[in-house]
Amino acid sequence: MMEKSARTFYVPGQIAGVGAVDFLVDTGSSYNTIDEHSLAILQEKGRASFVKDLVGILANGQRKQVAVYRIDVIRLGDSCELHDVEAAVFPGRTRHILGLSGLRKAGNFTFSFKPPQLILSSCLPVESQAVDGQLAATESSLLP
Repeated sequence: MMEKSARTFYVPGQIAGVGAVDFLVDTGSSYNTIDEHSLAILQEKGRASFVKDLVGILANGQRKQVAVYRIDVIRLGDSCELHDVEAAVFPGRTRHILGLSGLRKAGNFTFSFKPPQLILSSCLPVESQAVDGQLAATESSLLP
């Protein structure tokens, strides 16, 4: 996990079909989020399926109707694969968020500040296989 400006924390990861992304860790967000650009790529590759529409309340209090899709595979760090994660889709090119829909898939978690770490208890270890051309074979669920 890495700390960026404004005291926000990001976890490097991948979305199968899209490639490398940084996920903003947001325990106040009910869902993971992706942007429309990522959704278009996932749909083209058959890696996302529509779940429902919902009205969400944004951090600024504004209400917005968004679509929720189930994403086949999300990888966090080099060591954790999450399958069938629900993600809300936001317009334009916005940041990707690791919210509670993803964190629940990873089981209990510990978030620490010094050093910045996200420890996940129930991740599926990444098998020795390529995700969008990148190979990973580690089994740890500690995300730096």
